[in-house]
Amino acid sequence: MTDNPPSSRGTQADMQAGAKSNAIAKVCLLLKALADQSPQRLNELSAATGLNRVTTFRILEELTAEGLIAKSGSPPRYDFGPEFVAMTAATTRSLDFVEHARPSLLRLAELSGDTVLLHLRSNAESLCVDKAVGSFPIRANLLNIGSRRPLGIGGGSMALLAWVADVERTTILDITCANLKNYPNFNRKKFEDFIEESRRQGHVTMCDIIIDKMGAIAAPILSPNKSVHASLSIAALSDRILQRERFLAEALKQEARIIERSLRK
Repeated sequence: MTDNPPSSRGTQADMQAGAKSNAIAKVCLLLKALADQSPQRLNELSAATGLNRVTTFRILEELTAEGLIAKSGSPPRYDFGPEFVAMTAATTRSLDFVEHARPSLLRLAELSGDTVLLHLRSNAESLCVDKAVGSFPIRANLLNIGSRRPLGIGGGSMALLAWVADVERTTILDITCANLKNYPNFNRKKFEDFIEESRRQGHVTMCDIIIDKMGAIAAPILSPNKSVHASLSIAALSDRILQRERFLAEALKQEARIIERSLRK
């Protein structure tokens, strides 16, 4: 007995569904690129997403008409619009976790003098959702709220990877290692060594790997069921981290425990 071939109607419907899915994926690429850095020009967004200029322009114009994107200047620069800001505000109200973690970020920034970041996992990426700046900050786009990296790239991102469930880690490493063209100093062996060392000492120290003379120290925040929920990291000049590693690690772990207790309430 053989299967019946799909009808032309079904094939057409599948093609239409695939086209819609592809269009949505392109919109998501643009929104993620703006979240990484904004405002940006058309050429910059086209390069960041890999979309051609015509497609990028068409999507931006449609999003602008809906109020999700705003443009200004000549040539225009694109940023998030009022409708997107309203959505973000509504989402933020539901993210009690970020509010619970905020005092810890402020205390760590005051204590260390450096830039403190809060990271959440988004599939196989780390997403920066909040930061606090001390009196001796380093400034880089990769430290912006909304910036994202493959899991394992950076201190806070490695803290998410190192404490993720074993059953997931191999798959995540496969995904991360397939996207290392911008991170030549990483390889699978280095990831595995970082994971082992981080779990042994209870925190992550990563210096001079992504950017020379810069680094981060981080600790995981565990949910009530002991799965990794988020991570806290301190980004600073490598010398400032290495000279105070034990002190900063203990401060991070203490604040992580405070946040964990708030999650159990």
